[in-house]
Amino acid sequence: MTALLNLLAAIALLVWGTHIVRTGVLRVFGARLRQVLHAGVERRWRAVAAGIGVTGVLQSSTATALLVSSFVGQGLIATSAALTVMLGADVGTAIMVQVFALNLSWLAPLLIVAGVVTYLSRRKEVTGQAGKIALGLGVMILALQLITQATAPLAQAVGVQVLFAQLTGDLMLDIAIGVLAAVASYSGLAVVLLTATLAASKVITVDVALAIVLGANLGSGLLAVLTTLKAEAPVRRVPVGNLLFKLIAAAVAAPLLAMMPSWLALLGAEPKAMVVNFHLLFNVALAIAFVPFTGHFARLVERWLPAPPAPDLPGTPRHLDATALGTPALAIGNAAREAIRLADVVQDMLGGLLATLK
Repeated sequence: MTALLNLLAAIALLVWGTHIVRTGVLRVFGARLRQVLHAGVERRWRAVAAGIGVTGVLQSSTATALLVSSFVGQGLIATSAALTVMLGADVGTAIMVQVFALNLSWLAPLLIVAGVVTYLSRRKEVTGQAGKIALGLGVMILALQLITQATAPLAQAVGVQVLFAQLTGDLMLDIAIGVLAAVASYSGLAVVLLTATLAASKVITVDVALAIVLGANLGSGLLAVLTTLKAEAPVRRVPVGNLLFKLIAAAVAAPLLAMMPSWLALLGAEPKAMVVNFHLLFNVALAIAFVPFTGHFARLVERWLPAPPAPDLPGTPRHLDATALGTPALAIGNAAREAIRLADVVQDMLGGLLATLK
């Protein structure tokens, strides 16, 4: 019982670490990340690179999806360009999984100590927020170590072996577990790292781990759809299109999962290496396969989710985004753009008034 509680606590710590990093980066670099995304959509592969870079910093493709979706909702970028960015965002998440899968045990205490000292001493400055980001990264690395330690006694327990034995062979159940875990934890990255650690500890087999990773990819796409469920139609286009990409890719990859371990063994025979390599190869193949067709999928989702008629009243807000309220830097940027637009409207009104008086 104690070992199971330790495992649950370590998983919660991993999810919390990803949350700390994501919120810290958005508060410090939120406006700059928007500029990077906006500037990188001119060409397809630049858009992919922008998605990789931003997601590598945010540690979350869902956060990138929310940023890009707000752009589409405000009419700043086209749906096809936003979908291309999301293909790069998924690759960025897979690359970060590769980084965290390395043995970084020596780095965790350094990041935690430096992060806590910096954050507490300069909490109201940008340096303090950078310390918060370092703290989140250290917590993530520490959580992965704790998960490895907690799974060691569980792997020997008969009850746990019987429980996880039920997963073997039921492909749809394994995928569904991955989907639910990603949605519940609000982080597909955390689920993939957890699955790789469990596979390395022999708690689950490689076949089960690959199916759960496939489900985690679907879950991260579904999470963005659920997060924007109450938003306007243009905002929902990007999450829906990205989920459509993943559904098609998962339908193609699922029948091949039985042969994947023998193929992945060529890159590394260790279970942990197989899991993280599969995650990276899946998302790279996803990007290569769908980048040329983002325009077709954009037109499809635009037909599914048509934009509402543009408001005729000039006082109706056009740049305010409710999803950005949790990130002050983004919300203030939206408010500044809306204030500038209203100033232009007032200037036009005064110009018309002057002509009328003359």
